[in-house]
Amino acid sequence: MSWSNGGQEKFFEHVNANQSEYIQHLRKWVEIPSVSCQSNTRPEVIQMMHQAKEEFIETLGAKMWLVDNPKGTQFFADGEQVPYPPVLLGTYPETFDPAKKTILLYGHLDVQPAKMSDGWDTEPFQLIEKDGKMFGRGSTDDKGPVLGWLLALKAFKDLDIELNVNLKFCFEGMEETGSVGLSEVIFETCPEFFNTGVDGTCISDNYWLGTTKPCLTYGLRGIGYWHLTVEGASRDLHSGVFGGTCHEAMTDLVYLFSSLVNQKGEILIPGINDDVAPVTAEEDASYDAIDFCKEEFKASNGINLIKEDKKFTLMGRWRNPSLSLHGIEGAFYEPGEKTVIPRRVIGKFSIRLVPDMKPAKIHQLVQAHIDEQVKKLGTPNKIWLTNVSGSEAGHGESWYGNPSGFLFEAGKTATKMVYGQDPDMTREGGSIPVTLEFQNATKKPVILLPMGAADDGAHSQNEKLNVRNYIEGVKLLGTFLQEIK
Repeated sequence: MSWSNGGQEKFFEHVNANQSEYIQHLRKWVEIPSVSCQSNTRPEVIQMMHQAKEEFIETLGAKMWLVDNPKGTQFFADGEQVPYPPVLLGTYPETFDPAKKTILLYGHLDVQPAKMSDGWDTEPFQLIEKDGKMFGRGSTDDKGPVLGWLLALKAFKDLDIELNVNLKFCFEGMEETGSVGLSEVIFETCPEFFNTGVDGTCISDNYWLGTTKPCLTYGLRGIGYWHLTVEGASRDLHSGVFGGTCHEAMTDLVYLFSSLVNQKGEILIPGINDDVAPVTAEEDASYDAIDFCKEEFKASNGINLIKEDKKFTLMGRWRNPSLSLHGIEGAFYEPGEKTVIPRRVIGKFSIRLVPDMKPAKIHQLVQAHIDEQVKKLGTPNKIWLTNVSGSEAGHGESWYGNPSGFLFEAGKTATKMVYGQDPDMTREGGSIPVTLEFQNATKKPVILLPMGAADDGAHSQNEKLNVRNYIEGVKLLGTFLQEIK
């Protein structure tokens, strides 16, 4: 059966008819607590990688293989030693058609930690369906979307619909912990897999801007992360004995923190905005048509906006840099009162980077600013800045795709066919470093094609995936592949 001659309608009907089976399949995946950042659940991450491998082989006849993680073994602070999970690569169908484009599909099978005591209303590793929502850790981030690819391809096989593209797969089990080892697999262990024959990459690991209208994503902010350490004494001190007699580390840190950003979100570091790409007239106009309700955004997240303006808010989320203060290590934070003066505190902050900011230059600006402020402070305390690298919160450049390229044209067509409306064209404020790595490795474009909605609560309590987003998402992923020209 051809896609254009009744295949599309049959595909949609098939997906609708198998909704219960699809939900049960996702339930089995969610029940595996594949938390990558904990040593005691690392075996479940590895189990999840093997299960996905076997399912793609048994269901599709795909060629799948596991690549040992180049990082080998991880040593935890408690002395536990566990292996890093392998990376799962694959190809489908068995024989590539040279006349068709080859698309690389990426997803991850590990999840964030979750337990009832965190504030969940249901057991996090059980998929609980309620009022059209499926609650469970990993449901939307990212097991639902990864499974969506398998289900769409299985439907094509069941209906004998010829696939319009060749596919390569890259699924990992360390995304929630910084994608440890994946960069080495891409550029060192298996470079030929990524830099040969790939025409484009699709990632489904992000979300709609709101809760009702689908979108396609063509940009991500990068990130720089720093630790600012202030050491004022050789041990913690009693405030009744030492208060008022010495330079306190916390006082210096609060002063330095206040020099980084003001209450309006304006970054106070000189030169930080010099390389930010200017807003073009075309970009400025593009925000007008985007379906974004600031009241819904405020209510669903329980926040107060800096400015009650749609365009200002969207630009603040997507295309302007931001500086956030994240925490202070070494300071008393537990309930109750403790009159200690901490000997050393570590302030943690990050800057979200946008085109055309470069991480190395931004670090130079941050270092120069801290040096100048320390000089003004005139404190005898020891102060140093650490540029954090090699983690999820490490340094990464922003990514900007081509919103008018063939991937996005296929995405627009597929969205219209599935949802009956044109998608919003959006950027994301967060960072997915592997996006830029795939673009650099393949020298070809990347698209972010989301399945979930803005209120899914990835990484949060009560993470969920709407049944509608899941079922229509399977249709969207499959239709996207068939509409690639």
